[in-house]
Amino acid sequence: MYHFDITAGSKAELYRDLLGAIDAITAGEPDAVANMANAAAVIWQFLPDLNWAGFYRLVDGELVLGPFQGKAACIRIAIGSGVCGTAAADRATQLVADVNAFPGHIACDSASASELVVPIVAGDRLIGVLDLDSPHRGRFDAEDAAGCEAIAALLAARLC
Repeated sequence: MYHFDITAGSKAELYRDLLGAIDAITAGEPDAVANMANAAAVIWQFLPDLNWAGFYRLVDGELVLGPFQGKAACIRIAIGSGVCGTAAADRATQLVADVNAFPGHIACDSASASELVVPIVAGDRLIGVLDLDSPHRGRFDAEDAAGCEAIAALLAARLC
């Protein structure tokens, strides 16, 4: 059993602690699914105001649902479709304050109002995406994006 001391300080401190916890829980574990599952659980437990946290994996040219916390989700997403598919196609973080304003948004959970999706890239290979949803518009900002980009960078080598 793991116990992480992640305190409610500044957002930068929260992401520093999250990164440390995810580093500790995935270090030395070669199984990608186990690492995604534990990372999703830690993010879900400690990031406030989420209604979904998890991963989509690149499998045979499309995004396929991976480990997550939250309601049942869309299983397959085409590259270039929705927020996740756009992040994968562009290999760029998508920070969406209002999902209803995002052209082609895929509503897996009608309660989602904002979304943050970070591509996970190892070398030049797309592994998948880290996807966070919130029921609150404008929930995510540049600090959230930077924190999740650091998590994705750490995980990239541990998900290959």
